[in-house]
Amino acid sequence: MTVRLPDPAGGVRRYEPRAVPLALTTGAPFTSRTVFSAAHVVADPYADVSPDSPAAVDWDATLAFRRHLWSHGLGVAEAMDTAQRGMGLDWAGAAELVRRSAAEAKAAGGRIACGVGTDQITAGSLAEVRAAYEEQLALVEETGAQAVLMASRALTAAARGPEDYLDVYGHLLRQASRPVILHWLGPMFDPALEGYWGSSDLDAATDVLLEVIESRPDKVDGVKVSLLDARREVGLRRRLPHGVRCYTGDDFHYPELIAGDERGFSHALLGIFDPLGPLAAEAVRVLDTGDVKGFHELLDPTVELSRHLFRAPTRFYKTGVVLLAWLAGHQTHFTMVGGLQSARSLPHLGRAYELADGLGLFPDPALAETRMKNLLAVHGVDQ
Repeated sequence: MTVRLPDPAGGVRRYEPRAVPLALTTGAPFTSRTVFSAAHVVADPYADVSPDSPAAVDWDATLAFRRHLWSHGLGVAEAMDTAQRGMGLDWAGAAELVRRSAAEAKAAGGRIACGVGTDQITAGSLAEVRAAYEEQLALVEETGAQAVLMASRALTAAARGPEDYLDVYGHLLRQASRPVILHWLGPMFDPALEGYWGSSDLDAATDVLLEVIESRPDKVDGVKVSLLDARREVGLRRRLPHGVRCYTGDDFHYPELIAGDERGFSHALLGIFDPLGPLAAEAVRVLDTGDVKGFHELLDPTVELSRHLFRAPTRFYKTGVVLLAWLAGHQTHFTMVGGLQSARSLPHLGRAYELADGLGLFPDPALAETRMKNLLAVHGVDQ
């Protein structure tokens, strides 16, 4: 059997799917790295909504996917950009997601960290930005989840310079009841975050971030770096205070950053670990044994898929993530909140299927093939 896939030049090529998936099972908890998968939300396909409506979420399927990640030993990074925060999921929906997922984590014994932002406001004064952060921080901590202080569009707009970031973050760290994860999300993921930490000069911005951390290192578990720049991440990692983790958010260079070097390594908080969950977990367990070569043999081949999903405009990577969840059988449809299933081209989706299938990521390759053919047929590609 073959699948006729569209190519960017307007033609069609034939692809022969693999017959047998990669054999992956659940295993022991990780011992050498802390690893979170940022998780997507599953839309309710029967809800009569428009892209401008509040998100309609299929809660059963959304929570089932989190149990899938926990079953493989991964932590869940909840209500972050992979869950379409600010791109279809508003604060009311995110708050409900946090409550439900945190309760599910307690029941399943899974690790969870939840995004704290300011998306209940679109703009405001520094005092209003701080109050918005405080509201979300209080909700996350009430659930018992760890807080991830996400980069804020409203703070970017309101801040006059580095001193305003130092003030807002210093206040939040004093308020936090337990160590938080800071989040530096680059403008490739959200153009509204250009100049975060008070400067578009990344060296200057790094210095401000480090000043925030050094002011209260006891309140910072780690920092997630999503700049798609491995050299810069390593440089920051080597400057962190003792005991403060670096969580890679680099979906282009994650194998080398997680493996590390003689001077240290990165932990992980990655959107690509949503579709790669079982394979990523197996690779980390191999790394736990000290087998760096085996780790790379498992994870290095996945980088081509990740670079494809996260190619510019990077913020639309969620579309490919949800496509692969549907093809893998984790949900019954390819529909996204905000109508974001339309954000990538058909050739892009076809290539995502081909790369994921080649890696053996689909537990039922025949199901994935049938669903991909159905999607292609709807768009006029006869099989």
